[in-house]
Amino acid sequence: MSTLETLELETGPRPRASVVWLHGLGADGHDFEPIVPELDLPDTLPVRFVFPHAPLQRVTVNGGAVMRAWYDIYELGGMRREDERGVRASQAAVEALLGREKARGVAAGRLVLAGFSQGGAIALQAGLRHPERLAGILALSTYLPLRDTVEAEATAASRGVPIFMAHGLHDPLIPVERARQSRDRLLALGYPVQWREYPMPHAVNVDEIRDVADWLTTVLRDA
Repeated sequence: MSTLETLELETGPRPRASVVWLHGLGADGHDFEPIVPELDLPDTLPVRFVFPHAPLQRVTVNGGAVMRAWYDIYELGGMRREDERGVRASQAAVEALLGREKARGVAAGRLVLAGFSQGGAIALQAGLRHPERLAGILALSTYLPLRDTVEAEATAASRGVPIFMAHGLHDPLIPVERARQSRDRLLALGYPVQWREYPMPHAVNVDEIRDVADWLTTVLRDA
């Protein structure tokens, strides 16, 4: 996979922290641009938001239509499954973005990896396997991909990384129970997971944005 194209927004001069935010299936890097001013982060905490575009590829469950996707999704035994090769390719691409932020002077401990839906799955995939401890992983309306490999592949450095997971109670695409199972898997492995549920579908709402802002402020100030 070639280097991902990105959009960037900075909340202040000389940002000391970065948030790499991955969009969901069929969207692009513009999808979460509007959330930056809504987060209303403190002026004393200048942050660079990096919004990459996923590559264009065919998605099996959508009739083979070409769209921006972090990996293919297909049906197996009546269950939606992610393709491992695609997940790992996106993991590598995201690692390159994290490496670029480090080269720009942002330490790993001041980097947050965030994502929604498919993007949240890749945020968990990459963040748990990163060789250094990140400031946090933000996973919205998503699940833990390749869950059977996490225990063996997660790095020792990532074991204490703060994780914020949130989900809509009425999500028709990724049932909340699947997300709860992912949360429970992470808790069983010893990760500090902060969990929230909201009365919404596969979306983001005002209460969630407020909670995300509080969490981001905390993990970046403590980093």
